[in-house]
Amino acid sequence: MENNNYMLSVRNLKKYFNTPGGKLHAVDDVTFDIPKGTTLGVVGESGCGKSTLGRTILHLHPKTSGQIIFDGRDISDVSKAELHELRKEMQIIFQDPFSSIDPRMSVKQLIAEPLKIYKLCKSKEEIEQKVKETMETVGLASRLADSYAHELDGGRRQRIGIGRAIILNPSFIVCDEPVSALDVSIQAQVLNLMMDLQEQRNLTYIFITHNLSVVKHISNDIMVMYLGTAVEKADSKELFKHQYHPYTKALISAIPRVDIDNKSERILIRGEITSPIEPPNACRFAPRCEYATERCHNEFPQLEEVEPGHFVACHRVRELNNL
Repeated sequence: MENNNYMLSVRNLKKYFNTPGGKLHAVDDVTFDIPKGTTLGVVGESGCGKSTLGRTILHLHPKTSGQIIFDGRDISDVSKAELHELRKEMQIIFQDPFSSIDPRMSVKQLIAEPLKIYKLCKSKEEIEQKVKETMETVGLASRLADSYAHELDGGRRQRIGIGRAIILNPSFIVCDEPVSALDVSIQAQVLNLMMDLQEQRNLTYIFITHNLSVVKHISNDIMVMYLGTAVEKADSKELFKHQYHPYTKALISAIPRVDIDNKSERILIRGEITSPIEPPNACRFAPRCEYATERCHNEFPQLEEVEPGHFVACHRVRELNNL
C-alpha cells in the first residue's frame, strides 16, 4: 500500500535508448520517494542520467520499465488524454531559459499560453489578470509584459519559465538545473523565489543540479547518481556530514572552500568511465574505485539502508565505514 504522505514514489525505473552499439542505460533501476511539500536534490556529473530521470517521470521520455506513483495514483502507463490532464499537476522548469521559450511571443503571451491550452479562463480579462498576478509573484515588473525574451537578461527569462510552470497551480515541479545558466547573484534570487513559492503553495520539487552548494541550500533529501544508478540517498544535512559511498566522498571533497585553514584533501577519481551502452551487471563505479573487489566487478549493488534514512549502494559500505 502506498504512503499518502508521498507526492511521488518511483520504483525500479529504467530508461534505455537504442543506439547502433546497443542499449544505452540512461536510467537504470532507480527507486525513491518524495514526501509532499519537500525537495529531492538529484546530483552527479554530466551524463549521469539526472535530466533523463526527471523527463521520464513526466513522460517526456517513455519509460523502459518501472513504476511511477504520483499522489497515490499509478501513472506508469497513461493514455494521451490522462497525460494531458496530468500536465496541469506536473510541470518542469528547463535549464536554458532562452531555448525553452518561443522567441516570437511576448512575456504576457508566454505566461498566458498554459491557461489558453487548458481553457481555464472564461474571458480575456481573466487571463490578463492571472498573468499580471503571476508576473508579480515571480518578480517580473508589469512594464515587461510586452517585452520579448531577447530583450531580457537570463534571470528574467528564467522567471518567465517559472511563471509558466506555476500558473496552472501544479503540485509537483521538476527543476532541471534551473540556475546553472545564471550569474551567481541571480542564482541566489531565483533559488529564494523557488523556496518562497514552495512554502506558499506546498510545492514538491525534484531539483536537478551538478552544483553541490546549490543543492545543499534548497534540498530536504539528496540523491547522488552515477551512470544512471542511484549510489547514495540521505537527508541533506546528513549527507554533507557523513558520506559513505566512495563517489559521494569524492564529489563532496571537490566543493571549493572559503576556509583556508581547512586542510581536507581533494579525493581524485582515476580510471576509465564504464560505457553506459550495455554496461556489465556490476557496480558502475568499480573501474574507478580504489576499494573495488572482485564482487564489485561482478555483482550489481542494491541501495541498502545503512543508517535510518541513509541509503547506499556499495558492497563494502559497512566494512569501509565501520558501520
